[in-house]
Amino acid sequence: MGLTHFDEHGKAIMVDVTEKSDTVREATAAGKITVSQEVYDAIVAGKMGKGDVLGVATTAGIMGAKRTAELIPMCHILPITNCKIQFEMKPEEREIYCYCTVKVTGKTGVEMEALTGVSVALLTVYDMCKALDKTMKIGDIFLCRKTGGKSGEVCNV
Repeated sequence: MGLTHFDEHGKAIMVDVTEKSDTVREATAAGKITVSQEVYDAIVAGKMGKGDVLGVATTAGIMGAKRTAELIPMCHILPITNCKIQFEMKPEEREIYCYCTVKVTGKTGVEMEALTGVSVALLTVYDMCKALDKTMKIGDIFLCRKTGGKSGEVCNV
C-alpha cells in the first residue's frame, strides 16, 4: 500500500472515504515531558501558580483531539464518541507520561486525534510551568495502538 494522501501527480489530497463502512475505531497515543525537580514537586503538590496543571492539560488534550481536523489539513472531521487523557508520574526521572485514547464510530481512524491530544496536553503542561522551568523537554510521542478499520489492530508497544 502506497501513500494515500497524494494523487497520481504528487499533489496532496484528502482521502475519499465515502465508500468505506462505519466501524468502531479506537487509538491510543503516548508522550512525555521531562521537567525540573521544582516543577515536578509543584505539580504533585498542586502548588503551580496557574492552577491544576494536569486538570487543565486534560481538558486541553481533549479539546485538541476534537479540533484535529482544524490543525492537520488532510484529516477528516470526525464525530468523536470518547476521549480520555491519563497521566502517569515517574518521580525518579521527573517525567510525566501522557496517554490519550480516542474512540469513534466512523469511516476513518482516530490516530491523528490521539496524537494531537497527547501533544496539546503536554504543550499545556509546558505552558503552565514555563515560569519555573524553560528547559522542559517534550518527546517520545507515538501511536501505541489502534483498532478497527481495514488494517485491524496495530500494537506498537
